[in-house]
Amino acid sequence: MKIQSIDRVEHISAEDFRTQYFEPRKPLIITGLSKAWPAYDKWTWDYFKSIVGDKTVGVYNNERAGAKTLVNGADDYISFGDYLDMIQQGPVKLRIFLFNIFQHAPQLVNDFTWPDFLAKGFLKKYPMLFVGGAGSVAHMHYDIDLSHIFHTQFLGRKRVLLLENNQSRLIYRMPLTVESAANFVNWKEQLDETNYPALQYAKGYSTILEHGDTMFMPGGYWHHMEYMDGGFAMSLRALDHTLAGKLNGLYHIAGLRSMNNLMIKMAPEWWYHYKRKVARQRAEKAMKELVVAGNGLQA
Repeated sequence: MKIQSIDRVEHISAEDFRTQYFEPRKPLIITGLSKAWPAYDKWTWDYFKSIVGDKTVGVYNNERAGAKTLVNGADDYISFGDYLDMIQQGPVKLRIFLFNIFQHAPQLVNDFTWPDFLAKGFLKKYPMLFVGGAGSVAHMHYDIDLSHIFHTQFLGRKRVLLLENNQSRLIYRMPLTVESAANFVNWKEQLDETNYPALQYAKGYSTILEHGDTMFMPGGYWHHMEYMDGGFAMSLRALDHTLAGKLNGLYHIAGLRSMNNLMIKMAPEWWYHYKRKVARQRAEKAMKELVVAGNGLQA
């Protein structure tokens, strides 16, 4: 796989962001955006435990979804406070995603500033928290609503791998899903190009997010995240600014996800293996097209 670093800036003007990153749909790390927020220092494990520790949350382990697992099905449910105790005591490969903590503690919205000067269409009812223990993994996928994401890391470090959506076939996208059939766990040390040979042709971006880093991830970008330490992040979502993007997001939520879940209920084992077979066939075809195109250029 061909990997390049994500650009980093401390601050950026609205015009430069629009022309260099937003419109070209190129990711960016902004290191200074969150430093003026009260949340930068205020949001800690103890603070969150004191205000929402009694709330029940769904937690997810590192196992890939099985044949009978519906989309976004949690592996267990525990209190948020107990979960925070677990990940502070030692490496726990459990994570929480899409936790709307702000429904339980609406005062938290006063602790940060929406970056309206950078993008429009923010879903201001849905800021989301993502929490993970050291070693937990968010496997390769892209967000089903195709929103643009401003993802700010608080506490801990997280290794991120991003790929543009046009790399879908090369990373073994499964039909009617936003998931890859390939395994990206510990990809930095050893990417499994033996079992997934098309990965060698894919092009991606990588970085390590640290406290205060805000990552702009354009809509539809594939992402795989590995928690190097226990930590948490907040995602602010903005609807795609194009009509085509909005309609595609609606199709993904209302159509694609529903059809996938229906197939899981009707024929779980067959559908599980069929998706992976189709992903391999499409990857092999994409790989052959690239080889032929490369030979043509050399000729």
